[in-house]
Amino acid sequence: MEVAAIAGIAVIAAVTAAMLRRYHQEYAAAIALAAGALILLQVMSAVLPVVSGITELLSASGLSGEYGVILLKALGICFLAQFSADACRDAGESALAAKVELAGKVAVAALALPLFENIASTALSLIGG
Repeated sequence: MEVAAIAGIAVIAAVTAAMLRRYHQEYAAAIALAAGALILLQVMSAVLPVVSGITELLSASGLSGEYGVILLKALGICFLAQFSADACRDAGESALAAKVELAGKVAVAALALPLFENIASTALSLIGG
């Protein structure tokens, strides 16, 4: 991941959006959103080696592939919710951003429910219940 390129994109977009915000707020929001999407694409390209590393660790440990799928889905939900909430905040909609973050948290909790069930059943079997 080229952090310098990402930082450059962010600074240029921030300065441009700040200059446009006074006269054309809708263009400033569009520039910030486009820059955010471009940065997200850059970050996603760097995430692929991390995903393959996690997959290798899970397969080497003998754990079910289901756990890796749940982990990757949860990471995706977190990234998407954070990106959306930040875009809402940039547009001046902080209440909407809070709702997006809440939806992301609920989605991750619902996604992790099977893991909680497995942990509870394992704990019950260990204590003889």
